[in-house]
Amino acid sequence: MYRVLIADDEMIIRMGLKAIVDWNALGFEIAGEASNGAEALSFMHEQSPDLVMIDIRMPKLLGLEAIKDAREKGFAGKIIVLSGYSDFTYAQTAINYGVTAYLTKPVDVDDLTNALNKARNELDEENRQRESTDIYMQRAREGVLGEFLTGKLSAEELDFEEFNLTQDCFQVLLFEKYSHEESELAYNLAELLKVANRDGQDFEELHVGIHNAVLLKGSHAVEKLEELYNRLTGEQPPEKGSPLDSIFISCGSVVDSPEEIPMSYDEALDQLNHRFFCDQHQHIIMPADIPSERDAEAAHHFSRDSFIAAYTDALVNNLQTFNRNKIAETLKKLQTELYDAPLDVEQEKNLLLDLYLNIKEKLVVLFNSQPIPFTDNSEVAGHIHKSFYLYEIILFISEQFEKIMNAIGYSSRDSIIDDVVHYIQHNYASNITLENIAPLFGYNSSYLGKIFNKKMGMNFNTYLDSVRIEHSKEILLSGKLQVYKIAEMVGYRNVDYFHIKFKKYTGLSPAEFRKQNNGI
Repeated sequence: MYRVLIADDEMIIRMGLKAIVDWNALGFEIAGEASNGAEALSFMHEQSPDLVMIDIRMPKLLGLEAIKDAREKGFAGKIIVLSGYSDFTYAQTAINYGVTAYLTKPVDVDDLTNALNKARNELDEENRQRESTDIYMQRAREGVLGEFLTGKLSAEELDFEEFNLTQDCFQVLLFEKYSHEESELAYNLAELLKVANRDGQDFEELHVGIHNAVLLKGSHAVEKLEELYNRLTGEQPPEKGSPLDSIFISCGSVVDSPEEIPMSYDEALDQLNHRFFCDQHQHIIMPADIPSERDAEAAHHFSRDSFIAAYTDALVNNLQTFNRNKIAETLKKLQTELYDAPLDVEQEKNLLLDLYLNIKEKLVVLFNSQPIPFTDNSEVAGHIHKSFYLYEIILFISEQFEKIMNAIGYSSRDSIIDDVVHYIQHNYASNITLENIAPLFGYNSSYLGKIFNKKMGMNFNTYLDSVRIEHSKEILLSGKLQVYKIAEMVGYRNVDYFHIKFKKYTGLSPAEFRKQNNGI
């Protein structure tokens, strides 16, 4: 709806103009009224309505004088002049000020309707042209910035002031939808950051090739990202279907000068390419989350055939001895070593498929007299190649191993909780939850939680916290590491949450505990 000011010194005229036509049907809404020229001029300056209907003769300031003053000060809205005088001089003067129509009183309904239609059509066309120009300029700006980020345009070729790159720090983010099942992004990253882009001072949104990017500008925007990071990496993952659950973000480093912005972009792109290695429920990668360089020596000595042979032997032995602990540890080591392997994602998927098929082949020979319900090879291949994450493949293989152990004679479940406890004791520092370790032991999380609670007398999370706190106490007393580092070492990403848990279990803060037990 376009906003309209009606200015006439006679109330009966103003009321009649509001009632004579269906303003909403014509695309307008009454935004205000003025009873003299001074009020009309003030409204035009302060409210900038899209259309002004104004009488030529009014108290305090003539309508034509108000129009002249408004135009000289930049008012660009449409104007329809009303007058009880049919003098050509008035009409000619009004036309010189760019009015849309000149109507004489009493106003004819058809004449008013035609004038309003004309004004609306002119406003529509101006908006289309403005939007087209804005889109063209934005695309041109995006193109230049995109070339700068990707190194096609040097810093010397870019005017930093013209592109508003004069802040104290910068950071490049790349983002895409979190769920590969969704057809398109449900939420915009800028909306999730909740940063008001004050005249382009805080961020730039742009497309770089196939990627959606945001260039954060200034410490205010960078701080907003830190707040978002803390929400995304809290103890509880984002609620399924929520805005935070809809997006995946890869972050470059914070840099201090505009010349370094391409470096931040390169880091964000490199980390996005490593999304395959992300943990379950991970929605954001910061520079510290993935090593900047892979183990060059390990990559140099990597042999695909030897790698497959070694893990085939180890896992076949683990399966024969029904050793869930060793299977879990071996798969975890496999997952870690695959990060350093000089392979792309598809090559790693092929390697894992070949590893599984090698294990299957050996087991068929070893247990040729027993019917093992192996999953069809094509189904295994399809599942591995359709997986977006390495952890999904590892969990799938673990589930296959559980089926195999059950088929070749493993039936005792008495030691399962001992296995879980052993796993916690050796992996408490990692991001473990009941949901992501239950499949490693062949159970769903609900059932495993029940039998864990029954045997241990406490739930899984309580036990995990107790293990982490005990280890943190040892570290606190063994050195002078900062508390936030100790929190990370025992599996807490949020140091405030660590403080809460520590005090709950010990009655003291970490600093108080260290002082009381070290005597310092």
